[in-house]
Amino acid sequence: MAAKSRKQISSSNHGASSSNKGNKRVKHDEDNFTSKRNAILYKGLIVIIAIGVGVLHRNHVAGMFERDRHFSHLSTLERELAFRTEMGLYYSYYKTIIEAPAFSDGLISVMYDNITEYPLTINVLKRFNLYPEVVLAAGYRTYEAISAAMKRPTKMCWSVNRGEGMPPVLSCEGLGEPAYFYIEAVFALNGLMMSIFFLFGTYLSGSIFGGVLVVCSFFYNHGECTRVQWTPPLRESFAYPFLVMQMFLVTHIIRMKAPTKLHSLLLAFATVCFMLPWQFAQFALLTQTVAVFATYVLGFIGSHKMYVFLTGQVSGFLISYILLFGNEMLLTSFFCSCLITVTLIVLLEPFLEALKIRVVIWGLQGILLGVGTLGIKLVIAKALQVADDAHIADIFRSKFTDFKNFHTMLYTCAAEFDFMEAETPWRVLKTLLAPSVIVVIGTVIVQLLIREYASWNSEKKETVENGQKSLDENRKYRSKPDAEIVYHIFQLLAFTAMAIIIMRLKLFWTPHMCLMTSLLASRQFFSWMGKTEKHFTILAALLACMSYQGIFFNLQHQWSIMGEFSNYPLEQLVEWIKAETPPNAVFAGPMPTMATVKLCAGRPIVNHPHYEDAGLRERTKKVYTMYSRKPEEEVKQNLLDLQVDYVIMEDSWCIRKTRQAWMWNARNLGHRR
Repeated sequence: MAAKSRKQISSSNHGASSSNKGNKRVKHDEDNFTSKRNAILYKGLIVIIAIGVGVLHRNHVAGMFERDRHFSHLSTLERELAFRTEMGLYYSYYKTIIEAPAFSDGLISVMYDNITEYPLTINVLKRFNLYPEVVLAAGYRTYEAISAAMKRPTKMCWSVNRGEGMPPVLSCEGLGEPAYFYIEAVFALNGLMMSIFFLFGTYLSGSIFGGVLVVCSFFYNHGECTRVQWTPPLRESFAYPFLVMQMFLVTHIIRMKAPTKLHSLLLAFATVCFMLPWQFAQFALLTQTVAVFATYVLGFIGSHKMYVFLTGQVSGFLISYILLFGNEMLLTSFFCSCLITVTLIVLLEPFLEALKIRVVIWGLQGILLGVGTLGIKLVIAKALQVADDAHIADIFRSKFTDFKNFHTMLYTCAAEFDFMEAETPWRVLKTLLAPSVIVVIGTVIVQLLIREYASWNSEKKETVENGQKSLDENRKYRSKPDAEIVYHIFQLLAFTAMAIIIMRLKLFWTPHMCLMTSLLASRQFFSWMGKTEKHFTILAALLACMSYQGIFFNLQHQWSIMGEFSNYPLEQLVEWIKAETPPNAVFAGPMPTMATVKLCAGRPIVNHPHYEDAGLRERTKKVYTMYSRKPEEEVKQNLLDLQVDYVIMEDSWCIRKTRQAWMWNARNLGHRR
């Protein structure tokens, strides 16, 4: 009886135990479900905010462009006149392709162009990075064809009375208007860029607040970050969004444990998208290669990640080189020689590591990088006899010595090619952008140094206990925490140097500072500020302080800019050219005006604003002798040599005295007065 009773009690306890286990399992499943639901909601919130800030930025830049030009009320000719200098030149090829009988005809006409540098026939796809115009022209023709098939109107037109004795003009709005389709695509792309920036900041900091900080910093320093709102057709408007995407991929590759060939493929795609639209992309990619290499040299990443990164970079470079029809300027670039040099140094890792002494290894790697990059570049340039990028070295030389020539002075007459203006640092100080970045970099460096010292002691102990072999085996796949932050610090330093030397390149520097502010929201680096609530309260206060200067001064100033494009004298000139000169009449003159003559009148020209070709630079120098005090016979002969029929002279080029830009006085002392 007792035994039976014990058995029943035992059975009862077993049932209770099973019940508890079942309850725990149900509770565990509920927790998993809640966790997954919260993760989905969190990711959904991130996507919604990213889309929102993208739309906001698109509307912001489109609104400023409209208020500045009153673009919606301009005629087709006035819109084309609004695209001055390089912008007009690039837009002219878009116009050529969409007006051709077929897309293929338009493509062939830009690949065998004898209008831009008459009488030479050039491939402008190779020379001018015109893939954005090709893609947009294809998109426009497709849109028009689909709309026509659906019998849907694509634009609305009305007559605009301009007053002041000027004739009324027909003005059209809608994506069926070529200029509208073009600029809307640019603004949409730059809206996407802001979405990527938000995602980038969130990823880098591990917090949505980090993404918000990036976006707010960008808006509050908008005039220092971009000029797409004033100059949509410039190459940077198409290229920079892809650099942001490309840097995001590089960051992900460095952060993850074991990147694969797929990541190299994605990186190659992003690199191609960045390189094809912009001839200056090579300089940004050069700094990126050096920054990632420096991260590798310091031991934050191993050779495996370097191979993944270099495979992507080299593949992207080769594809771009092919798509640009063997552009020699790419092949003789410092980016190309740097890629070769860095690849060789990484391959030499086993031999360099045998030296044991870390300082000696660093010194050797640095010497190999400098000597190899410069040496390979000079060898390739000499072998191919290419001098298209010689002006770049001359510009740098002119900035640090008293060297001057016609071309360097023509460049540095433009403010964007001079040193960074003194007001720029002050502007980023007033919005608290610069102080925020200084705090971030200081905090990160201190914490990394503490961590590295502890790691060094640990490695020293491991070497004593296990020998050098275990360290050698791990070196290839080494991946220290926060290696991607180290890369971004090096990248920011490189962009800072570029911006100081050439003001135009601050468009790399300021956005990257905005990106670095996201780390203020990183609990990993700023947990010393206390609990999460206190930390984010301080960040909210900082954001409020940023907003004072950012909203009430900077953004209000941008929103207050109101204008209306009008250049009636230039319009009259274009109308005279179309009415009074034959279609094959050849023109020469100031580079900005020549772009307008080609775009609006369709006449052959002998010089233009795209200055990255040695032959074109010499052509322009010959044309500009008309602004010198050289003998008339010499000037006339120069123009006859170029087969010029008409010369356009602008008196402003004769009397301007800004920035001491008297190229001919500097070069021809004998003709001075």
